[in-house]
Amino acid sequence: MSFVYFVGFKNLTLMPAEFAYPDNGREKRGRPAPGEFPPEKMSLSMGPSHPSTHGVLRLQMEIDGETVIKADPVVGYLHRGDEKIAENMTYNQFVPYTDRLDYLAPLANNVAYALAVERLAGLEVPPRCQAIRVIVAELARISSHLMGLGAYGIDVGAWTIFLYTFTERENSTNSSGAHRRALHLTVTPALAAVARDVPEGWTERVKRVLRPVPPDPRRGLGDATRNKIFLDRTEGIGVISRADAIAYGLTGPNLRCTGVPLDLRKDRPYSGYDQYEFDVCVGTKGDSYDR
Repeated sequence: MSFVYFVGFKNLTLMPAEFAYPDNGREKRGRPAPGEFPPEKMSLSMGPSHPSTHGVLRLQMEIDGETVIKADPVVGYLHRGDEKIAENMTYNQFVPYTDRLDYLAPLANNVAYALAVERLAGLEVPPRCQAIRVIVAELARISSHLMGLGAYGIDVGAWTIFLYTFTERENSTNSSGAHRRALHLTVTPALAAVARDVPEGWTERVKRVLRPVPPDPRRGLGDATRNKIFLDRTEGIGVISRADAIAYGLTGPNLRCTGVPLDLRKDRPYSGYDQYEFDVCVGTKGDSYDR
């Protein structure tokens, strides 16, 4: 169906063309009352953009006037062409590009890439190097989770959670400098090694960073576990069943929130993770709150 615009001094009206011209069957269909036009559904592509989703998303929407009738999310717009960039680089030169696959957990991506190349080349990684990789990857994991929980709080309207988690995150990344030095100056993974060894006193700085975080997690998570706004918008929302999670090949929190205790650090240990004792966080209900 074609459309024409009627432009006035105060408004802009979109109406079907068949009601605009006398020879388009207007008389046969019946003339609409002034200001009334039959509802017309329109398909509208929103994005790819960043609509508070912390990632690139496109929504294919069906709208009736100003009412959204249907919205289909279309994912997959975060591809950065890294494979093409890598064609003209050595394996070591490409390591920094893997940071950008997830800017909140760059070290984890560095390590994953290094492990793949090392396996292909049959390279062995010294135990000290493996231990350093584990430490910085877990520091990045803590920082990433703090930011994720804080940003999630803002998204659902619980601002206080953000204030607490970002305070802790800033303490861990800036105050001591331990995490920042680990990420950017010291131990960026290199094949079968790290770019540099840790500086003197680095271990103590890392310990100081960790001390304020674990003593009483309820102090920060209390806002999430008791805040009615947070609970109303996460409990029972977006429930994923155990069967669906397995069928769709979900991983990480999306899988573990359904009760599946799969953690590659436990089930397929790498970089010496089999030498550490830690619990796997597992949910039961599969909803947004458990995730």
